[in-house]
Amino acid sequence: MKAIFIAFNQAYNEEIVDLLQKRGQRGYTKWEDIAGRGTFYGEPHLGNHAWPTQNHAIFAAVPDEVVPVIMADLRMTDEAHPDLGLRAYVLNIEQSY
Repeated sequence: MKAIFIAFNQAYNEEIVDLLQKRGQRGYTKWEDIAGRGTFYGEPHLGNHAWPTQNHAIFAAVPDEVVPVIMADLRMTDEAHPDLGLRAYVLNIEQSY
């Protein structure tokens, strides 16, 4: 079992959830209206008058075998719209209940 943390521009809202569901991922935790700035390029998403857009984030516990497929889907989504901003990170889950 792995965890995928996905931070993304609010414009991707339903697209990211749909992407996970398409790959059989039912469960996730979602945060809305979070601020951030990309690592490489792009504008900040701070939710203020100067930088009005915001980010959302999703944390999902995913079976190991599905991780590469979801990550490939996320990469394709990001590459199709690089100005929006999307980053995903895979983490080990040591234990859960």
